[in-house]
Amino acid sequence: MEATDAALGFAALSQETRLQLMRLLATRGASGMAAGDLAAALRQAPSTLSFHLSALEQAGLLQSTRQGRHVIYAVRFAGLRALFSFLTETCCAGRPDLCGDLVRLLPEETLEDESMTPAFNVLFLCTHNSARSLVAQAILNHIGKGKFNAYSAGSEPARAPMAEVIEKLKTLGHDVSELRCKSWNEFAGPNAPRMDFVITLCDTLQGQRCPDFGEKPVTAAWPLPDPAKFSGTAIERATMINELYGMIRRRLEIFINLPYASLDRMALKKRLDELGDSTRASV
Repeated sequence: MEATDAALGFAALSQETRLQLMRLLATRGASGMAAGDLAAALRQAPSTLSFHLSALEQAGLLQSTRQGRHVIYAVRFAGLRALFSFLTETCCAGRPDLCGDLVRLLPEETLEDESMTPAFNVLFLCTHNSARSLVAQAILNHIGKGKFNAYSAGSEPARAPMAEVIEKLKTLGHDVSELRCKSWNEFAGPNAPRMDFVITLCDTLQGQRCPDFGEKPVTAAWPLPDPAKFSGTAIERATMINELYGMIRRRLEIFINLPYASLDRMALKKRLDELGDSTRASV
């Protein structure tokens, strides 16, 4: 484990609610607990608890899986083992066995379900889900390094993505096989993926109100120009699409490197809003 990863793990644990979560889940071992049961046991609002759960997942200390309508959380003992190993590996001139070998106190790795992967789910919205939101989805799934799952949708989805945008993404090596225009209603049902972030990429969604994605998601608005309104020659349009791609990518590169484990919900919301402010964001 690198020092930066260890620091992320310890930062995620430096909060009382998260410590209570880890202690409670440790009693359940690999079977874990449903998010709703955790909220009830700790007397926490579901939205607040979900944020702490996501932070611990991001630090590699929890893992989750969906079982029907429920999301089950369990301690990722491999992550805890790695933290203890980082602390003890230099004990007694490289003889951690002389320090008691704290790692032995943890269950074996074989008890963990390797299908559980810690990741934040991010939904990008724009009116037609044909350009900006698809670009954001493709970029985040590419640079998210398995720590982010990106989705996109629109209030009035187009019949098909913009051909120029898809061609640009292909040229840059992005996987476009799953990119399609879809309604945001796909993400509002009980069996839809739970979202940690919902980010709109246009000034307004034609006056429409977003569906109820639950209390959990941190929301933000990153207004960006609509490629459908680009005019000029083919070269000029290509140049503007290049610029749009760069604007989205630079925001997302900042987004994936935010210190999620050490930021509370309000601080994270503030950082995301700053990214959406073109006068302040480093774009």
